[in-house]
Amino acid sequence: MEYKAIIQLTKEQAIEFAKSEAWKDMSYRQRAEFQICQDKLCMPFNIFHEALEETLNRSVYTHELGLNYAGLMAELFEGKEPPTFQEIMEMIPAEKRIIIFV
Repeated sequence: MEYKAIIQLTKEQAIEFAKSEAWKDMSYRQRAEFQICQDKLCMPFNIFHEALEETLNRSVYTHELGLNYAGLMAELFEGKEPPTFQEIMEMIPAEKRIIIFV
């Protein structure tokens, strides 16, 4: 299922929204749902990332935003089960994986 925002902000509108800090009046869920449906970043990335983690109640690795966007949306809007840690790591192409154990 595909989700799109009712209104897509233009670049200028997204910048203005971010500068206005209107996202401060939104709950974590509202921030996550609003931003994930926008094509442009409308709030500081760390604010969006925190909102996504708080709403999904799990760590969200930044590579998931590029490699599992549809899955994150399904978790957020449909209550789909999150991927396992192994599945999250397997999203990274094998030739780009470097794991360091301390």
